[in-house]
Amino acid sequence: MTGCVVVENGVIKKVIPRGGRTPAHADAVIDGKGLTLLPAFIDLHAHFRDPGFPGKETLESASLAARAGGYATVVCMANTKPPLDTFEAARSLRERSAALGLIDLHPAVALTKGMEGKELSGIKRGLMKQGNHALSIPDPPLLFSEDGKDVLDDALFLEALAAAAQLGSPVSCHCDNGGVEAEKAKQSGEPREVWSRIEENNATERAIRLGSQAGCALHIAHVSTKEAVAMIRDAKRKNPRVTCEATPHHIALAEKTAALLGAESFGRVNPPLRTEEDRRAIIAGVAGGVIDAIATDHAPHAAQDKAGGAPGFSGLETAFAVCCTELVRNGVVSLQKLSSLMSAAPARILGLKDRGVIREGLRADLVFVDTEAEWIVEPSAFKSRGKNSAFAGRKVFGKTLATMRAQAMRVVTV
Repeated sequence: MTGCVVVENGVIKKVIPRGGRTPAHADAVIDGKGLTLLPAFIDLHAHFRDPGFPGKETLESASLAARAGGYATVVCMANTKPPLDTFEAARSLRERSAALGLIDLHPAVALTKGMEGKELSGIKRGLMKQGNHALSIPDPPLLFSEDGKDVLDDALFLEALAAAAQLGSPVSCHCDNGGVEAEKAKQSGEPREVWSRIEENNATERAIRLGSQAGCALHIAHVSTKEAVAMIRDAKRKNPRVTCEATPHHIALAEKTAALLGAESFGRVNPPLRTEEDRRAIIAGVAGGVIDAIATDHAPHAAQDKAGGAPGFSGLETAFAVCCTELVRNGVVSLQKLSSLMSAAPARILGLKDRGVIREGLRADLVFVDTEAEWIVEPSAFKSRGKNSAFAGRKVFGKTLATMRAQAMRVVTV
């Protein structure tokens, strides 16, 4: 539809269709003619590297990258130095982010202390603090995750899942615990593409099984294999609390790109870029509703670390364009569906009822995009300190032009 949106004190006051009466007074009027206004994106999965790794990223640079990419809300992972394994550590980072005022940051809290897989983290203390509203972050946090590794001990993992279920928070699972089968494949000299597939598939099955046993809202991160897609499809039929995400790079790229970039250096990511058949299964999962959301898995690295084999790509500033190019322009999904995958669905998974769609009474987190803009990805222009993009030099379509986050003034966009 065409029309205008009136924002007052950070809230969408009115959505006026074309031909309706535009308010006479506004502190600012934004002319968006020829552009598309979408709800600002929500990233379920990003690595901000703060605290502990300023050579890779800082809170400030990651927040600027998020805004540049159209994101107003981001969940950052806990594998920092030290790890975010207590509510207090998460609160501290969230307060620093609030002082910057660029995005709404929700740090995930690790499942185990120090992410060492030996004993429960602050999640256990959270059980004793139910009903305590003294913390300035949601109590409990919006998401728990041991991302970067699995909790290997089944009993401890089940205990963590049960604790999260009791607190009402989903658990995002990084699935690469392949057990004895994967270890045998490694020891026998099988290549990464073989044993990493075993890892993801076995760990996905395990997470779904234990999550169901614990009664936990289970979220599978960065799905990349056709087998995992099939398992999640079947799991959803039995348990609607199972959700999952895919990344732009697993949607758009396959193992040939990793080989060209350097499979053990600049093309390395965890999970790896898979076969073309896997990539098509991911796209079918997106189109068919098996995959609930698109998350960046933004993983910035210094150049020397990336050259040395550090896994991951910087993704906040290219996510919309890559997905617009691969999914919308190719007719896989509509722009409205892509918006849902990047905004409404993540909000629903996180339990954020005040954002994710353009509706009167909700937060005015908005982004202007030009769906026809054609541009070349140039990592040197990134706001992120991590210039490690798998899309460097590629032509993409769709550009984020301006991100609004709950503006305090009276704004009319037309």
